Amino acid sequence: MTRLGRLGTGIGWRPEIAEAVEHMPGVDWVEAVSENLCPGHLPESLRRLRERGVTVVPHGVSLGLGGADRPDESRLAALAERAEALGAPLVTEHIAFVRAGGALTASPALEAGHLLPVPRTRDALDVLCENVRIAQAALPVPLAVENIAALLRWPGEDMTEGQFLYDLVDRTGVRLLIDVANLHTNHVNRGEDPARALAELPVEAIAYVHVAGGVERDGVWHDSHAHPVPRPVLDILADLASRVTPPGVLLERDENFPRPGELERELAAIRGTLEKAGATARGQAAATSAPSPQPATSGTSGTPVLALTLAPTHTPTPPADPGRVPTPASAHDPGRAPAPLPGPGPDLASTPLVSLDLDLDLDPDPDLAPARQRLALAQAALLSALVAGTPVPEGFDRVRTGVQARALAAKRADVVAKVAAELPELLGAGYRAAFLGYARGRPMTGGYRRDALDFAEHLLLAGHPRDARTRHLLRDWWLERSGPAPRSQRPAARLARVTRRVLLRH
Repeated sequence: MTRLGRLGTGIGWRPEIAEAVEHMPGVDWVEAVSENLCPGHLPESLRRLRERGVTVVPHGVSLGLGGADRPDESRLAALAERAEALGAPLVTEHIAFVRAGGALTASPALEAGHLLPVPRTRDALDVLCENVRIAQAALPVPLAVENIAALLRWPGEDMTEGQFLYDLVDRTGVRLLIDVANLHTNHVNRGEDPARALAELPVEAIAYVHVAGGVERDGVWHDSHAHPVPRPVLDILADLASRVTPPGVLLERDENFPRPGELERELAAIRGTLEKAGATARGQAAATSAPSPQPATSGTSGTPVLALTLAPTHTPTPPADPGRVPTPASAHDPGRAPAPLPGPGPDLASTPLVSLDLDLDLDPDPDLAPARQRLALAQAALLSALVAGTPVPEGFDRVRTGVQARALAAKRADVVAKVAAELPELLGAGYRAAFLGYARGRPMTGGYRRDALDFAEHLLLAGHPRDARTRHLLRDWWLERSGPAPRSQRPAARLARVTRRVLLRH
């Protein structure tokens, strides 16, 4: 049986603010992007935080659980390895697809380089549920999945976000990471009501909450994680906290990092919002004479936390009400007082558990193959329109699709500039325009580092940069990195390099 305790108030750990986070008062836990960590060589800052007892949660961004393919075994193994290296109580990922094409569509594999929305349809839900079960079985700790922000709306959707997430939890027992900033983004961009989404959620399944800032440009809200948290996002957090006490809340900031004092003020605003919402809910409950029904407990008091018992496939133990996650009365009664605000670190002694037995059949479901293929074709068509310039699929808003395509290209340029910082240094002010020109019609297929090499090769083959010295430096940079190992100094290897240089000149 798996137990999850309270986390408290945390902040996203990033190398740029690592020192500030270490000395920041009141930080109970941190979250680190899983793909940026090497288990055998953890950053010293994270090591020191762990030695102090600060919980570190790995947050994945590349698994693509909402994609048509089954989750990649190597990516799952990498996420599991990081969870064990960090001693994490859980891992998190996203309800999104990040790649498409390949064997299911007999078309080239495409990478989005970003989190894209899953259609809220029965096909997509069926595929997502099986992918989540596969991930749950491969991971050593519980999994929580996050709702994402979206610019686009899929045609033919037949569920709201709350209904989609409720059914996902109902069928898999997965926990939720609710990003209130993403609920705000979808309110601005898609007209979705965040209060309705919260009312439909199985709030007892929430593992923790994300809070972040963004910016509005030309009537579109961009979930940038590079701006202060706006008041509407805190209002949604207050609404959530009036319904249930979240076990943890985390501030995200990925770029444009302010001084530590500003981050500390944002954390204080988050705590203040939680305290005020809790006090208001307790006051409303005190004024209500009729008692609310209580969820089943183990004889102790506190906030119920989902606990999963994974039953072996050969000896299934179905729950009393198959397919249904028990829902505390507080999830549907805003007037009922939530439990006291969460404190730092796990507090398991006073935390009753709701037990849920799941039969996770990990063999591929042959009946799901047609749904996977339908979803694969739809996702490949959309991603191809976004990154390869093919026609926009029928039913999508062409203006919004164009905005999303430009946003993907801009992010791609930004990330390549980070993983290959020498390129903007060599190309100067011309880097961005050159990269966007290269990216137009050239989808990313092998990750950002491969993309950087392909971009440099594209420039060299076209005779750019025009400045001979800069071109020489770029050619050396590309030659140094395009092989499988550092350049050898043996005569035969040096001759091969000279030959490649000659070919690049012609």
